[in-house]
Amino acid sequence: MLFRNRFLFLLALAALLAFLSLSLQFLHLIPVNPIREDGLNPKSRKRIMPDLLTEPPAIDPVYEARVYCNIPTIAERSMEGHAPHYFKLVSVQVLIRHGDRYPLYAIPKTKRPDIDCMLLPSRKPSHPQLEAFIKYMSKGSAAQMDGTLSSLPRYPSHSLCEMGELTQTGVVQHLRNGQLLREIYISKHKLLLSDWTAKQLYLETTGKSRTLQSALALLYTFLPDFDWKKINMRHQWSTIFCSGSCDCPMRNHYLEEEQRRQYSLRVKNNDLEKIYVDMAKIVGIPTRQLRASNPIDSLLCYFCHNVSFPCTKTGCIGMEHFKVIKRHQLEDERERQEKKLYFLYALLATHPLLNQTVNRLQRIAEGKKEEVFVLYSAHDVTLSPVLSALGITEARFPRFAARLVFELWQDGKRPKEHFIRILYNGADVTFQTSFCKDYYKRSSKPMCPLEKFVNFVKRDMFLIFNSTSYYDACRRRPL
Repeated sequence: MLFRNRFLFLLALAALLAFLSLSLQFLHLIPVNPIREDGLNPKSRKRIMPDLLTEPPAIDPVYEARVYCNIPTIAERSMEGHAPHYFKLVSVQVLIRHGDRYPLYAIPKTKRPDIDCMLLPSRKPSHPQLEAFIKYMSKGSAAQMDGTLSSLPRYPSHSLCEMGELTQTGVVQHLRNGQLLREIYISKHKLLLSDWTAKQLYLETTGKSRTLQSALALLYTFLPDFDWKKINMRHQWSTIFCSGSCDCPMRNHYLEEEQRRQYSLRVKNNDLEKIYVDMAKIVGIPTRQLRASNPIDSLLCYFCHNVSFPCTKTGCIGMEHFKVIKRHQLEDERERQEKKLYFLYALLATHPLLNQTVNRLQRIAEGKKEEVFVLYSAHDVTLSPVLSALGITEARFPRFAARLVFELWQDGKRPKEHFIRILYNGADVTFQTSFCKDYYKRSSKPMCPLEKFVNFVKRDMFLIFNSTSYYDACRRRPL
């Protein structure tokens, strides 16, 4: 009897302690370690249940900057090439942003970032095929290259990087991209066989050394056997790849309106203005001159390469300066999605490229065997409007060596039916697109019918302009 009473007493005491502990946590009476100045929360006792209604997490400019840098450290997981076993992959089109580069702008009166653009396989980050890539690129090539491309260097080679030059990190990023895509599309799906021909490729790049070199790095590790004689690189003079359809007055109009929006947001940001004033005092120049030098471009290079921010006799530019400017950049991207001016610009800016993509996919669906692999080597100002035009609003701003992939699949059970998948940095974003969201809700198919994409590019892109063609949309003033 005594034992039983003691057992019941201990059980009641345990229940009381558990109740008190739970109550104290919910009422915030248990002390929690403070958040450090760097924004990281050390180990602390957390509440058992989170609030059901909470604000989204605050923008973390440092985390977003690391994502943007895309430092090649760990193996990347991707969803490229995934489909039911009875589907056959028949075409892949890839749009890439060039890899990590030296800044395009310099902060006045400061020492340039000390970055070496010589390729050294022994220096990190590296790649198992970097040494072979250097040797192959240094040989005289029989490649066919349009216009000024033939005069551009095929790999970076300056002990102190030139402005805008691809770095070793940038080369390694695309060697890794090419290797990843090769394992999926060549080894697994046999998109190109060992006897591939030049006609099976379509290669196009802007006239910058960083885009040409990025394309060559990716192709070197992607192709079954890299052969200069089969490389026919076309030169695209426009960063939006509009080719012969660049005359579009309304595209320019919406771009100007978007730039006004950007300016308005910037002048409203008091924290940003204070940071610019402080930085201008440090380097000893007018605030307007500092702002015009686009300091975030240079600061990102310091950050991505883990180099100390510049100092003068007056002081040093620091992480707080960087955070405020980067945070504003992220807020600007968020407002850009809401205001729709950029979206209108993007539709008109990207139609020529998307139309070319659709036409090629249609030819291949009809049985053509040419240009089954396409590579466009471009810039952030190419990739960003394409993402916007497709309706992929959740995508981050294009990081270094970003890739957007269009896959064309044939249904083995119904060979006349073709489907597309769209992937951004390895993530399947097909059903985030504006033209395939509704289809996803009412179909069990894991892909989007090709005709959905065709109808979007050929017709639906112009509905918002109350037009039926690209030419008309480019000239019709808004009501």
